Amino acid sequence: MDTPPFSTLGLSPLLLEAVEKLGFERPSPIQALAIPVAIAGKDVVGLSETGSGKTAAFALPVLQGIDVNNRATQALIVCPTRELAVQVCEQVHILGGGFGSNLIVAPVYGGASMERQFKLLDRGAQIVVGTPGRLLDLWRRKALKLDSTKMAVLDEADRMLDMGFREDMEELLGAMRDDRQTLFFSATMNRQVEALIRRFGKDPQVLQVEQKSLTVDTTDQVCYEVRERSKVEVLSRLLDMEAPRLAIVFCNTKRSVDECTEALITRGYAADRLHGDITQMMRERVLKRFREGTVELLVATDVAARGLDVEDVEAVFNYDLPQDPEDYVHRIGRTGRAGRTGKAASFVYGRDIYRLQNIERYTRQKIRRERIPTQEQVEGRRADQMLELVRDTLEGGKFGGHEDHIDRLLDAGHTATDIAGALFSLLYGIQSREGETIAEDRQQYDHRNDRGDRPDRGERPPRPEGKREKGTRFDREQKFGAGARGGGGPEEGMATLFVSIGKMGGLRPGDIAGMMYREANLPEGAVGKITMLPKFTLIDVRSDLAGEIIEKCRSSKLRGKSFKIDYDKRGQD
Repeated sequence: MDTPPFSTLGLSPLLLEAVEKLGFERPSPIQALAIPVAIAGKDVVGLSETGSGKTAAFALPVLQGIDVNNRATQALIVCPTRELAVQVCEQVHILGGGFGSNLIVAPVYGGASMERQFKLLDRGAQIVVGTPGRLLDLWRRKALKLDSTKMAVLDEADRMLDMGFREDMEELLGAMRDDRQTLFFSATMNRQVEALIRRFGKDPQVLQVEQKSLTVDTTDQVCYEVRERSKVEVLSRLLDMEAPRLAIVFCNTKRSVDECTEALITRGYAADRLHGDITQMMRERVLKRFREGTVELLVATDVAARGLDVEDVEAVFNYDLPQDPEDYVHRIGRTGRAGRTGKAASFVYGRDIYRLQNIERYTRQKIRRERIPTQEQVEGRRADQMLELVRDTLEGGKFGGHEDHIDRLLDAGHTATDIAGALFSLLYGIQSREGETIAEDRQQYDHRNDRGDRPDRGERPPRPEGKREKGTRFDREQKFGAGARGGGGPEEGMATLFVSIGKMGGLRPGDIAGMMYREANLPEGAVGKITMLPKFTLIDVRSDLAGEIIEKCRSSKLRGKSFKIDYDKRGQD
């Protein structure tokens, strides 16, 4: 639908200026519908799919309705997950930047220090954003005062009800003043949401953005028939073919997440994990590295399917097909956002095909079946990528400073063609990877004639491979080279180690990370940023494990070569 400019929605000049600075030209459909009604003080039920701009649809009216000179809690925003609460808080801060230091927005969620949240609320915050359980706990302890709260927002109300927060939400809403304004935002409308609205809403206006399907048209949805033991190899081939800048791999279990992550790290991919056993501090660190692009692949359970707001996620992989079609919608909603294109690939086998048909009926969209790319196709794609890189470098003119080396080779009798050919061979050798044999060579989807339509009882979840692959995508080497570390030292809680071997030794980040995880039996997330220089490598590791890593890796070898490992002492007295 065509939407009017922000200037016609009734926003204050301060908020209009903030919207303009962010580069928003026109509101999304849900923003155009919800903002004027919310500013008028009416209750709202906003129904729109994930990634449609719901946060700004309620954040702007909330900001317009508060008095920044009053430190009492005037608005409460309730979110289903810690990740979403943090992201909503950040978005409110950005949109309210014009208020300066007078605006206080407090994030409140489980897994973080309650003492710190006590102090934050005691100082006063006009807007509190949090998860139901922690908000209710703080209210019961009288740290959160709701007598001045005149606006309540339930973000992703359907998800909170699905997660069992119904009683918490009802108690929170019941603790607020009767004349409050309530904004309900949800991707779907079900009986539980309707019951909550009937009880706590005051003649709310229902605003729905019509959609032809539950999944966005900008997301290309495909599936591959893959046995369990071949999933890592197929995923590696697709990653090398597509070369997404950021991608999420969804698994159904924590064990599957751990094993998939270790297998990817061993193969040299910049991957990290996210599931329910990860501590809050580590979760925030992983998400920060993923947003910054230090981690390219986030392997996660459905804990990250809702509320994970990361720009430019180019691909989503359903390593395990979800049980619930609604979970499929939320998973692939992480890509193809805000008009961008994205790709969602699912791995299926046996009875998964029936579940895939249920998903197609639920989403009202066909999921295209495709053949697994062969190793020859992967190598051909790599060669094309390498050629594009060299061509772009030539056209950009950023390749000077090597004339002396070239002249010496020419003086020795080598032709320019031979020199270029040798350099191509070296570059191709660095970024090539030996693929494994796919367990299922037959690329058919007529499972009725296949004895294997039932799950193979002998299959077990894949174990981390003991043999490291020879290489990875070539642009990963460009990314994790000397410039990867950036400015400053290691993150808090991390120490930097020095390894006396680098890129000139034919190494990649995955070689070093895999060696450390294997030799020192490290827990997840123990290895952080890796900076590879020609003659040495710098690795950030958890401070409490640094000494153990040095001791256990001291006698190891990389590519058959011995090396020295110690704390990084460069620049120290």
